[in-house]
Amino acid sequence: MAHLMSSLRNRLEKRAAYHRTVREIRAMPLDVALDLNIYQGDAERIAEEAVYGK
Repeated sequence: MAHLMSSLRNRLEKRAAYHRTVREIRAMPLDVALDLNIYQGDAERIAEEAVYGK
């Protein structure tokens, strides 16, 4: 049972990190995004790679 709770907690933390990362990328000023070579339309893909790996 402890493993199930730990797994669930881990998945919820990753989901929260994914959504937080997407929000941050979308809220980033355009000049900063361009300096970092980030296209804000790819926010979901970038966040997925950052949180879950490739």
